[in-house]
This record gives sequence, structure tokens and C-alpha cells, in this order.
Amino acid sequence: MSNLENFLTASEEEAVINAIREAEKNTSGEIRVHIEQNCDTNVYEHAMEVFHYLKMDNTKAQNGVLIYVAVDKKAFVIYGDKGINDVVGKDFWNTTRDTIANHFKSGKFAQGLIEGIQMAGKELSDHFPWYHGNTNELDNSISKG
Repeated sequence: MSNLENFLTASEEEAVINAIREAEKNTSGEIRVHIEQNCDTNVYEHAMEVFHYLKMDNTKAQNGVLIYVAVDKKAFVIYGDKGINDVVGKDFWNTTRDTIANHFKSGKFAQGLIEGIQMAGKELSDHFPWYHGNTNELDNSISKG
């Protein structure tokens, strides 16, 4: 079994997906998680490519947030589109990154993702609240590559 298959159990994956659904209930923003075995290039640049591949840059308000994880490289990136980046506080992404990293260091990968999703969801709801007629623009499942 690969590290990718061992990264999250089926029940942990479901908990992460549920966290995305809950976070998106109060916002027009979109949150995705993408997990890959490895990344042979610059992790940040590759996360941007995945962001575009998943069509996260097609949201109306440019308010998509991607949490990208390269399991073997033990690296992750939180990437927010222009709309969210323009309105969040200076330290928001660093605080979210540190929260996720602290859980990852102790092997609590699902908990790290869930708390990162909750933090992103809270920030998205503050700046991009849910509105009547809002549709879920992107799939909530965890994508894998």
C-alpha cells in the first residue's frame, strides 16, 4: 500500500469531506483538498497548477481555497484565489498553515485538514457570506493525483 492510500482512512476522508460541506454552508466560497503521492517540482507552483486543473479559478467571486498535500515530500500548500487573498488579514494563511503543520507533525493528518478547512471556512464566511440562490460551484470530494 502506498503512502497516499495510508494518508487518510475512509472514515477520516469522510470527516474531511463533511468539514468542507459544513464550512461551505455559510459562504459562497469553495474549499477543496487535493492529495498526491509526491511532487517532483516546486510544491507551491504545482499547487497553483492543481488549482487551475480543478477549475478552482472559475468561481464567480474568485474565492476558492485549495489545500494541496504532497504525501511523500511531507509538504502542503494552502492556496487562495485572488478574491480571498485581497480581503484576508496578513497573517491568516500563516496561522492556518501553522495549525495544519502542528497536527501533521504529530501524525494527525485528518485533524489538521479539518481545522484548516474550518479556519478557511470561517474567513470565507466573514468576507463571502452565503446568499440565497448560491450554488455549490465545485465538488466537495477529496481529489487525488
